[in-house]
Amino acid sequence: MPSFNAKKKFGQNFLIDYKVLANIIDSAELSSNDIVVEIGPGKGFLTKAILDRVKKVTSIEIDSSLNEVLISKFKCYKNFEIVYGDARDIDMEFLNNSINYKMIANLPYYAALPIIRRFLVAKNKPSIMIVMLQKEVAISMVASPGSYSLLSVATQIFCKPKIISYVSPNSFKPKPKVTSALVELIPYKYPLINLGDEKDFFDFLKKSFSSPRKQLKNSIENGLKISSDSSLEILSKSNILHTRRAQTLTIDEWQILYKQWCVFRKNGFV
Repeated sequence: MPSFNAKKKFGQNFLIDYKVLANIIDSAELSSNDIVVEIGPGKGFLTKAILDRVKKVTSIEIDSSLNEVLISKFKCYKNFEIVYGDARDIDMEFLNNSINYKMIANLPYYAALPIIRRFLVAKNKPSIMIVMLQKEVAISMVASPGSYSLLSVATQIFCKPKIISYVSPNSFKPKPKVTSALVELIPYKYPLINLGDEKDFFDFLKKSFSSPRKQLKNSIENGLKISSDSSLEILSKSNILHTRRAQTLTIDEWQILYKQWCVFRKNGFV
């Protein structure tokens, strides 16, 4: 098989650990009827294990110079398809609304969150996502109210996340500088809350988390650039104590607070 060296510009750290591979396969609960979309096949270490178990694999790879490696390795597999492009913006028309599929990914850290978000908000969502992420990102994703971050809320509105296991840098070649985590994401058919204007909601959320260590009154006052009295009024009408911190609010409370913010703007107080 042709040789290939990892490229730093693509954040390539190839999985080489068979125990981790087995954990991924088991977690995805693959069957002979499954269709899998794999992001970042690399040199095909994980791809082969998936191909041996499922009906079809479509692998999306950003690095077209891996073509010779992948074609050579999987030339005898009729259930393998490779699509070259950036999974953050590639045309995914091949995932039509009638296809039930699973997504498995060893994601480059720089592109992980945009790729995950794209699948979570897609019209045709995967039934399950098994993804490799940086440990700290994974911990933030699965956090509970009290330790919430912007990422926690933004993720848990769309899916149920769970850390399967932590993965040592020794499981990759070249070794990354950080510990990774294998994460299971179960997408909801619809978001947990009615977002209305999704872009506006997440802009509000981002601004409200602008000073997470401060009391919520000060955090939304600074983030939304409103007066102290206005901040207190919005929180009071939301029945949320102004001395709380942003990380303590539940997803339902964020929805209530956002609705009050929309009413406040509509009435011309901004």
